[in-house]
Amino acid sequence: METYPQTRWDLTELLSAPTGEPVERTLQDIETRTANFEQARAKLKPDMDEEEFLDFVHEYDGLNRVLRNIGYYAELWFTEDTQNQQALAFKTKIEQMTTQVANRVMFFTLWWKEIDEANAARLMRNAGDYTYFLESERMFKPHTLAEREEQIINLKDVNGMGGLLNVYDMLTNKYMYNLTVDGQEKKLTYGELMTYARHPDPEVRAAVYKEVFRVYGEDGGILAQIYASRINDWKSEQVDLRKFKTPIAARNLGNDVPDAAVDTMLDVCKKNATVFQRYFKLKAKWLGLNPMRRSDIYAPLAPVDTDFPWEQGVTLVLDSFEKFSPRLAAEARTVFDNGHIDSEIRPGKRSGAFCASVLPEMAPYVMINYAGKARDVSTLAHELGHAIHARLAKEHSVLTFHSALPLAETASVFAEMILNERLLHDTSDPAVKRDILARMVDDAYATVMRQAFFAMFEKTAHEAFANNATADEVRELYWENLKTQFGDALEIHEDFKWEWVVINHFYHVPFYVYAYSFGQLLTLALYKRYREQGEAFQPNYFKILAYGGSASPKHILEEAGIDMASAEFWQGGFDVISEWIDQLEGLES
Repeated sequence: METYPQTRWDLTELLSAPTGEPVERTLQDIETRTANFEQARAKLKPDMDEEEFLDFVHEYDGLNRVLRNIGYYAELWFTEDTQNQQALAFKTKIEQMTTQVANRVMFFTLWWKEIDEANAARLMRNAGDYTYFLESERMFKPHTLAEREEQIINLKDVNGMGGLLNVYDMLTNKYMYNLTVDGQEKKLTYGELMTYARHPDPEVRAAVYKEVFRVYGEDGGILAQIYASRINDWKSEQVDLRKFKTPIAARNLGNDVPDAAVDTMLDVCKKNATVFQRYFKLKAKWLGLNPMRRSDIYAPLAPVDTDFPWEQGVTLVLDSFEKFSPRLAAEARTVFDNGHIDSEIRPGKRSGAFCASVLPEMAPYVMINYAGKARDVSTLAHELGHAIHARLAKEHSVLTFHSALPLAETASVFAEMILNERLLHDTSDPAVKRDILARMVDDAYATVMRQAFFAMFEKTAHEAFANNATADEVRELYWENLKTQFGDALEIHEDFKWEWVVINHFYHVPFYVYAYSFGQLLTLALYKRYREQGEAFQPNYFKILAYGGSASPKHILEEAGIDMASAEFWQGGFDVISEWIDQLEGLES
């Protein structure tokens, strides 16, 4: 099997260089396409010819393709080093250009939302792959403003809130952390520091979180003010101007998930807080911790966290995919074969991990900070799962290949579960099985319960800041959130009152986080079917992924026999987690 070195990604498929002729040619192409699109404005009439309308949609698709190409280049170049002033300047330039283009072509989607139902149905009847995109646009009709108002919002977003979020990224990504391990003082990035959150020594784990909140806490007032500004900006636009009933309702419509379904899922999560509280009490006993602290929740049960050098981690993940389906492994390899992965840890590089799917036919770009720990192997599987999802949806247009947010975690979480199955299969050692199962429950906590309570906090924080709450008052609200989540299972240090300023999703994409809970619980149900059906499960699974964003989540899930409004469905995911905890208890006997 081919090996892949640990390097930064190659962005030349997006743009050969950020200066000179390559950029000028791309910008000229965008200007030509935009001007041509504008000239066709007068042709837009409710009774226009269907074929002419679809030509218009196709031109809109083509413009979006070019914009995505250069836009992602700007974003990914900045991700490589958030302290790179040239990358920041280029990113800002492209964001401003993109906003100007969006304003110039906005007339199309505004017109489309306003035409009558009969003509809309007529124009869509042969739209093929574009159908769901067109339907989705019309869902926003009650919340759409006049053209000039929409243009002003776009301009103030890129120069106002967008600029403020860049400040948040630049500020937090340059933080360095001090940690003493085995008598050695280390200066670490956030990604490097958090690998020690799973260190065998509880004092090291406690020191990790203490250092995170010390550093963030020094700028706590500034970061809280940025968040308050984000929340008030969100309310002003989404609630006051667009007339959504609640701040989260704007995200729900974007996800095409009913408010009631989201509320049901979060209610089921809150009722099942005792599932993880039970687990943490058991884990405290296994680790000999009394009390077990919040900093201990990801503590390994094995005495040593095994190192996985880069090539070993890659081989393990790809072999696991191959065992499930050669097709899965082949699609994952396209990321490596095209040089589209940045796995190095570098000062200034954005923390965390993500997968960027730019165009349907292009191998996605994957960013992780790979430090060689078991968690990093899982993260690699997770992000490659996202890439696989995009590759399986590559037959769709650029407007429809991206999965809706609630289904976006389906392939990524499933990829992690395939990896875990491989690890469990390869060992007969009860201690190793226990450690793997414990990490599965740890990950389920991080993806389901932690994210659900994050979403609950967001709802509270948006209401509080909108009513002029202070940062200290919001800290207390977060404290209450933690106490409800953990009950008497853990001791929580008051430093964790600052945890919310660390969560960049709160800033960048309000109410994004519940999609993780949605995706994990959904995937647990799918994985249960896989265990029951074996290879017969694969066609239906691939069909779900191949939809991409070309149909509503409701339609896709109903085809799979899933009712997202059912509390019983969501409870089924927690039942699987409870079974894992039962298995862990069984290994102790």
